[in-house]
Amino acid sequence: MPTNILMPALSPTMEKGNLARWLKKEGDKIKSGDILAEIETDKATMEYEAVDEGTLAKIVVPEGTQDVAVNSVIAVLAAEGEDVKAAANAAKAAPAPKASEVPKPQAAPPKAATPAPQPAAPTKPAAPQPVAASGSNRVFSSPLARRLAKEASIDLGRVSGSGPHGRVIARDIEDAKSGKGVAKPGAAARGVAIAPTLSDQQILALYEPDSYELVPHDGMRRTIAQRLTASVQTVPHFYETMDCDIGRLMAAREEINAAAPKDKDGKPAYKLSVNDFVIKALALALQRVPDANVSWTETGMLKHKHSDVGVAVALPGGLITPIVRNAESKSLSAISNEMRDLAERARARKLKPQEYQGGTTSVSNLGMFGIKDFTAVINPPQSTILAVGAGEERAVVRNGQLAVATIMSVTLSCDHRAVDGALGAELVVAFKKLIENPVMMVV
Repeated sequence: MPTNILMPALSPTMEKGNLARWLKKEGDKIKSGDILAEIETDKATMEYEAVDEGTLAKIVVPEGTQDVAVNSVIAVLAAEGEDVKAAANAAKAAPAPKASEVPKPQAAPPKAATPAPQPAAPTKPAAPQPVAASGSNRVFSSPLARRLAKEASIDLGRVSGSGPHGRVIARDIEDAKSGKGVAKPGAAARGVAIAPTLSDQQILALYEPDSYELVPHDGMRRTIAQRLTASVQTVPHFYETMDCDIGRLMAAREEINAAAPKDKDGKPAYKLSVNDFVIKALALALQRVPDANVSWTETGMLKHKHSDVGVAVALPGGLITPIVRNAESKSLSAISNEMRDLAERARARKLKPQEYQGGTTSVSNLGMFGIKDFTAVINPPQSTILAVGAGEERAVVRNGQLAVATIMSVTLSCDHRAVDGALGAELVVAFKKLIENPVMMVV
């Protein structure tokens, strides 16, 4: 009996992927463990291994096809001794995956005809019309209010928010249960700020057709947009900034790198970067302030035993955060070599899902671009992320005297549901002590 080969789920959250390349062709003999194809997710390209043996009777989904749904049939395998042609003919073609709907450039809005030879009078482009509020628009509300509304089967879009900027809070839901502050169906709730959203066609109409190039979003960019939008809208962020004197760190780094053993080709066994010290310091700081090494869930707080530090790595068209697991127990040289390997495979899109999913915190370092300080968006389910700026010489006052020091500004973004202001400050102070005294990281 023919065996259907299905689009695999390469991660717990994967719903669809791209069939990048077939490594076998129709009629090839297949053994268990053979690499059949390369599947491209939003973050990586992974090899698909055969589980069963037989002959590849039919390729249902051609290579290069995008947005193939998980568990849809991509090929048919004929068992040993089975009629390959009959198996191919009997194969049920999988529904053609829908290509991402990308708006095509539209012609410029028609202008009113004017009698020749008079030139047409210049006109301003029509202002885009606000889109009517609907259930798909986001209503700003607290997590508790959303849960109470769900339990009471109350439409949040009809509730008047009494919180800051019209935010719906728990008190509003309690009032809504008795009919207070509830708008009529189809009407936007009073006090709820719903920003008008422009459609793709409305945006394109604002520009001349030949003044831009429309580059379709790939899976990575779509996922980044969805996850960061969800983070900003659902995670209450707050930020804490501190300046760190990294003079001792820079001296220690130079000394350690100079003493690194070399192989027969003269290549050093490791080369520490400032970011390696940052990863180690943050990992140890979380161990010293364990209440900040947490993840928020609706049922309870996840208190992590280890410091798994994600590090933002820029890719063409996006970014990914490979994770250094158990960073608190690893040496600086081990972190350096592991991070170099993860970054190389991340840029080649060869990371496995377990190498970039999860984590307990993250580091985003833009110091190499000369950025002084910035704030980063938390990557759920993590509760913190440290934004690291450039180390630069600044004037400081020491013992009443003006001096020059190498200062690096860091900003910790915190999920206020899990980490309060004082707790976040405690974590930043612990990080500062470690990064300013690197010898404390090796004892």
